[in-house]
Amino acid sequence: MSNSLRLFGIETEYGITREDQHDVDPVVESMELVRAHLEGEFQQQWDYRGEDPHADQRGFRVSGLQQDKEEEEFVKEDAQRLVSFHEMKSDLVLSNGARFYNDHTHPEYSTPECRTLQDLVAHDRAGERIVQQAADRRNRHLGSSAVQLYKNNTDFHGHSYGCHDNYLVARDIPFPELQAALIPFLVSRQVVAGAGKIGTEKQEQGYQPGEFQLSQRADFMEVSLGVDTMFNRPILNTRDEPHADRNKYRRLHLIVGDANMCEYATALKVGTTRLVLDLIARHAAPVVELENPVLAIQVLSHDPELKTRVNRNNGAPVSACHIQAIYLEAAQKALSGFDDETDWILREWANVLTLLERDRFALVGALDWVTKLSLLERFRQEEQLDWSDPWLASLDLEYHNVNPERGLYLGLEAEGQVKRICQEDEILTAMNAGPADTRGGIRGMCVKRFGNLIQSVQWERIQFKPEAGTSQSLDLNSVVDPTAVHALKLILEGAGSLSDIVGLSPK
Repeated sequence: MSNSLRLFGIETEYGITREDQHDVDPVVESMELVRAHLEGEFQQQWDYRGEDPHADQRGFRVSGLQQDKEEEEFVKEDAQRLVSFHEMKSDLVLSNGARFYNDHTHPEYSTPECRTLQDLVAHDRAGERIVQQAADRRNRHLGSSAVQLYKNNTDFHGHSYGCHDNYLVARDIPFPELQAALIPFLVSRQVVAGAGKIGTEKQEQGYQPGEFQLSQRADFMEVSLGVDTMFNRPILNTRDEPHADRNKYRRLHLIVGDANMCEYATALKVGTTRLVLDLIARHAAPVVELENPVLAIQVLSHDPELKTRVNRNNGAPVSACHIQAIYLEAAQKALSGFDDETDWILREWANVLTLLERDRFALVGALDWVTKLSLLERFRQEEQLDWSDPWLASLDLEYHNVNPERGLYLGLEAEGQVKRICQEDEILTAMNAGPADTRGGIRGMCVKRFGNLIQSVQWERIQFKPEAGTSQSLDLNSVVDPTAVHALKLILEGAGSLSDIVGLSPK
């Protein structure tokens, strides 16, 4: 895979609570939180016409999604809420090229497109700071500290919300090849990227207290393939929204992953997935056919001892670490020496798999599930608690609180007990500027320089307000290669007015 195709991003839905109310309307609270990001009057900017969640990468369109039903329900309640469905979403495009909006019942932060893991982790952490700043403003308005945000994936009442990692992929890779190689990898990726969780949880069965497991999302996976994200959740999502030239690209939209607090886990989650995509592009991916992927992802999650093996269609049963090792070996053979970032991923991937087999607690501060398990196990033994004790579930939740005064992970970070990828200055920079080598940086520059002239934004286009009776736009559909980004960036930096940039479409 060439460097021009190396584009990825993360969309994170945050859990939100108001501790001063029992009957909170999460739709209203999420909307108010997003709007609290702005000091002045709210103005809608996102153009939804470019979104098509019904298109499936397998070559067809689905007739209906769970989100359609939710939109219909919202419209029915419109008279009570006094805002339309799209007004409720409160979509903002930020000066760092990110998107911040209300995904119905959860504030969601989508990083700008990134080309390096360093940038991605910095922008993911920038999202934590930005949503917490909005919570701080909302709390000042309320005169309390009632609003709290959690970078996790479950509310312990049977509801799950997502953290979606996205990758630009060449359209000429047949989807069946992506399916065959990715599903076993994603089933086992939780040993690296799991956020950890107490108990089990199903959408229709609710939460059941119990022992510790690796992943927060595994219980909610119901099918191997599917286009929906809220019902019949798939291990491999098949939505076909490339947000780029459809003839050249597809976007891999993965909903199976957990939201990570550990920077190192985020880097490895996305980094190892990128290497598997590189293998697929080179027709060098290993063949690991699981007998029942949905059952496998769940039973593997429920074994933090990592001893469980799952059945294959051909071959002996395999553990999650064994599956990961098969992919690692293929990547070492095909990709070693490609570039510094690839070699870093290969080295760290191998080190993590070795430590998981020998001494998993050496990964405290690096992997979320190990870090959380260590904290909870120590507390459980000190207080002589059973795993079903609700006290432990509350600590599980507080691990993910992005309020630095309360978050357990952030407390460890403040004490220097976690493995860092980014420096503080990189996070602060990412809060205000997009990556220099992607169209996310271009989008952010336009927001900074011409924000008051922007009429609407999509990932691939910025539409400016009419000037002299002519509607004008900046087309970013083909701004994928770093050379095209650099050329447009130079034009933007030297532009004296909007007329110097509109109508451009660098190739």
